[in-house]
Amino acid sequence: MSKIVMNHGAGGEVMQDFLSKHIISHFPKMNSEVPLDSMDDSAIVDDIVFTIDGHTVKPLFFPGGDIGKIAVSGTVNDISVMGAKPLALGCSLIMEEGLTFDIVDRIMESVGQTAASCGVPIATGDTKVMESGALDQMIITTSAIGKRSPFLDDDLEVASQYRKVDHRWCTDSNVKPGDAIIVSGYVGDHGVAILSSREGYGFDSEIKSDVAPLNKMIEKGLRAGGIVSMKDPTRGGLANTLNEWCSKSHIGMEIEECKIPLRDGVVNACDLLGINPLNIGNEGKAVIAVVSEMAETVLEAIRKTPEGQNAQIIGYASKGPERVILKTEIGGKRILEAPSGDPVPRIC
Repeated sequence: MSKIVMNHGAGGEVMQDFLSKHIISHFPKMNSEVPLDSMDDSAIVDDIVFTIDGHTVKPLFFPGGDIGKIAVSGTVNDISVMGAKPLALGCSLIMEEGLTFDIVDRIMESVGQTAASCGVPIATGDTKVMESGALDQMIITTSAIGKRSPFLDDDLEVASQYRKVDHRWCTDSNVKPGDAIIVSGYVGDHGVAILSSREGYGFDSEIKSDVAPLNKMIEKGLRAGGIVSMKDPTRGGLANTLNEWCSKSHIGMEIEECKIPLRDGVVNACDLLGINPLNIGNEGKAVIAVVSEMAETVLEAIRKTPEGQNAQIIGYASKGPERVILKTEIGGKRILEAPSGDPVPRIC
């Protein structure tokens, strides 16, 4: 009899197949503009944007953040990348018996500070306690609602001046050949920071998690105009995001490997461990597809924000097979496959 393994919750192809066959297949179909089975970052029902996310990171505290900061940031980002303005969060705690008040207070303080920094209040919640040994310290589940960004209609109107726009939201299926692909900054930082903290490998001490809410940066991009799709490359990393777009939008993609922002410390750590840094999850980055004519304008706008100051145009969507082609520095080409799952377990 088949059993659950770590890859079933780690992003990538194994998780996508599991969700389709064993989770979503049991639910009634929804009549909504962006339903559950589209597997976008949020669902949209009657123009209300809704999402939910569970967080089981180990350790609870790591360089650059903690489980509380991830919980708020990841959920705010899932709403924002749809082209929506997050309005309020729900926060549910499941705690292990024996967890100290000091740990709870530190994490809740982080939740409050992160929510305040992005302007999205905690509006509701729930708390449960389980017996000692029944779970690993703490699980946080966050949900959020949002509404259409006041800048999204103008953004898509700009895009429609250059090519046909098929959706009212920034969905995974809205990328077209010729669209530029922007990454908002260095990738791989979060996974390496978690590994270094959890396993004690002692990687470059400057490597910290990128965890951050991105709603303010995304607003700047939408104000510039021309964005058609966005996604935060969490579990499965950049490789999974790009391959998802290829599959859902029925496009190819040509990416300049040397343009992908990667810190030397991340590359060195991944080389040591035999991990592709493009497969590692991130918690404070966005991948943005924008009509090519507006790419430099959007890039300039998000580079003016703290979260997007290292953004780069890394390539373009193309016609042809639904796959991601990496162009190497020496002129070669190779296929960037979707990972089966995140190679660094329990990072978000």
